[in-house]
Amino acid sequence: MTPKQQNLLSDFKQFASKATTSKSLMEHIAERLHEEIAYYNWVGFYLVDPADRNFLVVGPFVGSFTPNERIPLARGLCGAAAVSGETVVVNDVSKDTRYLSGSSMVKSEIVVPLFQKKTLIAELDVESYFADTFTPSEQEFVEGCAAIVAAHAGSGLTASTQSR
Repeated sequence: MTPKQQNLLSDFKQFASKATTSKSLMEHIAERLHEEIAYYNWVGFYLVDPADRNFLVVGPFVGSFTPNERIPLARGLCGAAAVSGETVVVNDVSKDTRYLSGSSMVKSEIVVPLFQKKTLIAELDVESYFADTFTPSEQEFVEGCAAIVAAHAGSGLTASTQSR
């Protein structure tokens, strides 16, 4: 992990200790990642829809395109991460048939599922206009960001209260 990434994680932990809602924490993380890391062109959270747990709905996000608003768990890279419970890294989305395009400019994507008491609650999704963005070090960093939100989410993270 780079010193910049370590500093961002420290900032996120400090912010989380004072954040009154998971939404404010997610907004802070999405905004800072998008501002501070030039090749993170879209950063956002997808939340499990409490009305139908078979869907993810877009939550706080920052980026240059409008995301898919609602994703079935069985579709896309977000769906793959949700179903497998594992981080999904694709460094060339044109070669992965699971990719649901939000923008034709996206070349790589990472999706990290967030769990609370072994139940999927959300995902952190980062997309880049550059191929091969998400190295093992980048993955460790993004997973660290997601872990901060998951630890804070005990206060009740739901799509109905967290979406934009």
